Amino acid sequence: MIDSPMTEIDGREDMGEGEEEEKEDAEAGNDTREKTSAPAEFTVLGGFDLKSVQKVHRVLPQWLAQPDAIHSDIKNHLVPVLDVPGLCVHLVKKLQNNQIQHLFPVQAEVIPVILEGAQQGLLIGQGGYKPPDICVSAPTGSGKTLAFVLPVIQVLMERVVCEVRALAVLPTKELAQQVWKVFSSYAEGTTLKVVMLAGHKSFSAEQESVGGVRRSLADIIVATPGRLVDHINKSSGLCLEHLRFLIIDEADRMIDSMHQSWLSQVVKAVYRTGSETEPTSVFRRTEPKHITAASLSPPAMPLQKLLFSATLTQNPEKLQQLGLHQPRLFSSAHSHRFDFPQGLTEYYVHCTLSKKPLLVLHFLLRMKLSPMLCFTNSREAAHRLFLLLQLFGGVQVAEFSSRLSPAERKKTLKEFEQGKIQMLVSTDAAARGIDIHGVKCVLNYDAPQYIRTYIHRIGRTARAGKAGLAFTFLLGVQEKHFLQMVMEAGSPGIHKQIIKAESLKGMEERYQQTLRELQEVIRVGHTLKHTLKHTKKTHTHLHILKHTAHVGMF
Repeated sequence: MIDSPMTEIDGREDMGEGEEEEKEDAEAGNDTREKTSAPAEFTVLGGFDLKSVQKVHRVLPQWLAQPDAIHSDIKNHLVPVLDVPGLCVHLVKKLQNNQIQHLFPVQAEVIPVILEGAQQGLLIGQGGYKPPDICVSAPTGSGKTLAFVLPVIQVLMERVVCEVRALAVLPTKELAQQVWKVFSSYAEGTTLKVVMLAGHKSFSAEQESVGGVRRSLADIIVATPGRLVDHINKSSGLCLEHLRFLIIDEADRMIDSMHQSWLSQVVKAVYRTGSETEPTSVFRRTEPKHITAASLSPPAMPLQKLLFSATLTQNPEKLQQLGLHQPRLFSSAHSHRFDFPQGLTEYYVHCTLSKKPLLVLHFLLRMKLSPMLCFTNSREAAHRLFLLLQLFGGVQVAEFSSRLSPAERKKTLKEFEQGKIQMLVSTDAAARGIDIHGVKCVLNYDAPQYIRTYIHRIGRTARAGKAGLAFTFLLGVQEKHFLQMVMEAGSPGIHKQIIKAESLKGMEERYQQTLRELQEVIRVGHTLKHTLKHTKKTHTHLHILKHTAHVGMF
């Protein structure tokens, strides 16, 4: 029982001073005393029975818990272009000229909704209300890019004055260039001008392409967060006060990079002159707060956010950072957390650390699994594997990581798509979201630690409903955790691929020799700058040594 403290405290209120002193003396001398019973009006604490705590079930906001469903079966739910409501004749012809007769489910669902929000023009939403922000969670290769490119172009193509009215923000230069190409392709034949701010040009050249405050030269801007913030802060003439659409692609990764505070700076630039314009002006823009009769009159041009990702987080705290307005979610993952690409077959290979490079050679030389995209967990691991395969010979392999310049990465991607490179060794950051045509197989050389990383890796193959393979090398200590993680995420099934030891024997001797050569390359790399001119290595060794010095690994 825990009634002693309660009894002592409450009992003192009725004691005289002498009695209280006597009691304290008794306590100091550790004298025994009888416990007084608790007054009837007090609840006596204690005597609790041990009970199992009921599991707390996650309660999501309604828009997250009940999304608009998108068919995950792409092949059997294609929608004819002519059946998509609201799509204009110009874009229908563009699609047909690009040999596109049908749209994927995500495109057929999302495009009409975005168009509906702009039926009354740019200045006001439907019925005078601000249109809801749109969030789309669909597997990689399901056509998310066209789902925002087509409606944005259609809404803006009737504009009279050139102003920046659409801004697409992407995490990497390669992704930005990819989206810029799609925008440019479908804007051709209109008066719209598409500009990219991703560091492919000098800062001054980008400034010229944007124009100035008095005369904008861009309607649509595709940018990376860092470069965008530079242009906002350095008074480059970039004006976002007329922005109508803010597109955030690869949204989960963009949320993780919110430490750059790029979004708050964009919003600040959009509403920069809200307090300076006439209070009754129809062009007045104020940062949205609670919806009231006063806030809706006069109507202000809305800023609509469009979020797209294959692994959109369901964490309300993270999504709150985006300041979404009455968001509407479109998702193809109904019964599971993630939706895996249709047409993908998954395998795992139990192996030891020392045999992993040998297995890669077996996949390339014996199983003929090329073109292959191979993922490692670090730039260093990618570089070492690249050097090892180069020294072994007989395979065309290239490295794709942040160690290379943008120009080198662009050239490497082009050669890979042309079939000149059998395998591309890449890091997650470099290949995230990139649409690389013709990838037959994805190899997880290093097993990913998180399911989102796995989803984005395997999404480089089996795109647009085509067939693809995904292999993952697993060490003994990784197997249980990885398989459980993948199955809980909704994988339709991952099979075990057994590679017999006899299959590797023919390459074992050459492989051991290559390892010794790699050690020599690493040793020489430390003094390369002083000895490169005098070395008498073979051409292959010289090429590798130069590349090693260039990337600065050692």
